[in-house]
Amino acid sequence: MPGLRDLKDRVAVVTGASSGLGRGLARAVAARGSRVALVARRTDRLEELAAEIRSAGGTALVVPCDVGSPEEIEDAAAHVLAEYGRLDLLINAAGYARHSLFKDQDPQDAERMMRVNYFGVANWVRAALPPMRERGEGWIVNLSSFAGRLGQPDEATYAATKFAVTGLTESLAMELQPLGIHVMCVYPVLVRTEMFDEATLDRMPERTKKSFIEVEEFCDTVLAALGRGAFEVTVPRRFGLVYLIRLLFPGMMRRQTSAIRLPVLPDLRR
Repeated sequence: MPGLRDLKDRVAVVTGASSGLGRGLARAVAARGSRVALVARRTDRLEELAAEIRSAGGTALVVPCDVGSPEEIEDAAAHVLAEYGRLDLLINAAGYARHSLFKDQDPQDAERMMRVNYFGVANWVRAALPPMRERGEGWIVNLSSFAGRLGQPDEATYAATKFAVTGLTESLAMELQPLGIHVMCVYPVLVRTEMFDEATLDRMPERTKKSFIEVEEFCDTVLAALGRGAFEVTVPRRFGLVYLIRLLFPGMMRRQTSAIRLPVLPDLRR
């Protein structure tokens, strides 16, 4: 399955388009000529982004949708197909994190996080498959996380949701390739978005805070990987070396991660 190098006149659905990585990726594919369906709950933010894209000569459709609701996803997908008549690229960027120790996590919030971060991805893939299968081609990009490859303290539930996305995406890449549908998994590490607010940064080591990249660099790297036909990409790419270290020296990796992350958590022993 070839990569998607030319985005001009493609129809792209981007979930989580109201902020962060989703917003950045929506801008990026629109700037490259795609007709974009902007999916999120916050309609006001979607309208603002749509106006920005249209003022730059692009095409954007606002599609309010809570990805935690299968029914809303079905309706949103039907709306996109009614307006655009096709669906070439699905970018699943919707999701949220909660930095807290597992002992302190609200069980209801944990269930909500799984509905949004995992089932939101799975249900959007399910909705996108019929038009992609009918055309015999399509591209799906699922955003997992660095925490979806390596468990992190203070992110237990979030990591679990993203490990689920990783497993789903790896399996789908093999299942869907014979149907002409390419599936890629993205592992963001540290990208400067509003997800990393002051409260979250206070729970992170100082050395980690120096590793952030900007959203624009992230988007360029992701779309370049999609153009190459990559099945996965870690952004920034230098962090991919950590997976090899984890494979070869798991005990050392666990000790090092604990030594870096645990001392900054004031509520660890409370």
